[in-house]
Amino acid sequence: MSKVTLGLLQHACTADPAANLAKTLALATQAAKRGAKIICTQELCRSQYFCQSENYANFKLAEPIPGPSTAVFQQFAKKHRVVVVASLFEKRSAGLYHNTAVIIDADGKFLGRYRKMHIPDDPLYYEKFYFTPGDTGFRAWQTKYGKIGVMICWDQWYPEAARLTALQGAEILLYPTAIGWHPKEKKPHGADQHGAWEISHRGHAVANGCFVAAVNRIGVEKPVDGAGLEFWGQSFVAGTSGQILAKASADREEILLVPVDLAQVDTTRTHWPFLRDRRIDAYGDLTKRFVD
Repeated sequence: MSKVTLGLLQHACTADPAANLAKTLALATQAAKRGAKIICTQELCRSQYFCQSENYANFKLAEPIPGPSTAVFQQFAKKHRVVVVASLFEKRSAGLYHNTAVIIDADGKFLGRYRKMHIPDDPLYYEKFYFTPGDTGFRAWQTKYGKIGVMICWDQWYPEAARLTALQGAEILLYPTAIGWHPKEKKPHGADQHGAWEISHRGHAVANGCFVAAVNRIGVEKPVDGAGLEFWGQSFVAGTSGQILAKASADREEILLVPVDLAQVDTTRTHWPFLRDRRIDAYGDLTKRFVD
């Protein structure tokens, strides 16, 4: 089957992990009932975005993978016959943690995990304190409803990541995300910041001739003193030519259902043969930090 409906779950999170997981499952259930076949959560769906501070207590939010949340999503996928991509805080071992997405097929089978490769360290995005850079590499998984690639938030700015995933045959790139404004920056820089984020994803779709889905959260979160972060929502799906197929609001809980025809990937890549015309003999310097 070439036609499939994506279900992106956009919502706010509270300080209660159990409540956040219940909210995610409730929205996922609605999405499945409304025809979604590939369902994707936002980044770190069980918690608020705790990386606004460097606090050792937050490591208690992590869990093993596979583990309790993975099992819940496996049961859900099997019951509803849907593919699930869920973003979790992984405790790999004592002192070793990752920002990880689990990929579960429509029969409940655990297909694998993707560990976030690019880890930011910016004001209120202190992820290097918590997350070890991923060691899974960039991967694509064949699911019941299509071949998908998964990356996480900060990965979305890197064309190399999207390309390496697409080169493995990914027809859809999914990006669980937690991104927003510093409230003081919203007025002078907000439009440009959001525009850059959206353009980056659309560029991946064009360059790789595939669908791109970004799933973001909403709401203002202040887990520490200060103004906090205002997450800008606006989850969206871009088509194989970079066009916006559907976009959620900036401030409302939504289930974004987007039907896509995976046959368009073959058509687009045939008519815009960027993969054919790549000069792989000339790209060796990409493995260098900087070319002097």
